[in-house]
Amino acid sequence: MSSFDRRAILTGLVLLAGCGFQPAYGPGGAAEGLRGRIDVAVPSDEEGFSLVRRLEERLGRGQAAEYRLEAGIYLSEEALGFLPDGSISRYNVEGRVDWRLIRLSDGGLALSGSERSFTSYSATSTTVATIAAQRDARRRLMVSLADRITADLLARFPADA
Repeated sequence: MSSFDRRAILTGLVLLAGCGFQPAYGPGGAAEGLRGRIDVAVPSDEEGFSLVRRLEERLGRGQAAEYRLEAGIYLSEEALGFLPDGSISRYNVEGRVDWRLIRLSDGGLALSGSERSFTSYSATSTTVATIAAQRDARRRLMVSLADRITADLLARFPADA
């Protein structure tokens, strides 16, 4: 690495520090401030369980909860690929999660948002394999949506909260 490249990187870091940039996962970052402060509402189905599990992995369990996260999950499935005999070979699963972060102290709305994502899976010749692929696709979709919710919370959560 040339000295010019090092100077450019160091200058960039100084500029970022000057504008108030702080890594979310660094000491005192937003991720540290959220850990264990959010209780995620109890899931009602398999997709909800996958979403809650991933949110708790990222944000910690709400042992000292000051907030409750409620999420509404909406899924749709669409046939995407067809074989010459007309049978479906691929499905697209689209998901949306509308979420609300509620303060437990007064029941007021702290933040809200909506996240969207999609995934797909192959339909094979056996019913059991297709069902397993569908469940796996939905699980992957919930992980993706939970990661998007977490990123949104980290970006928008008030520093003084």
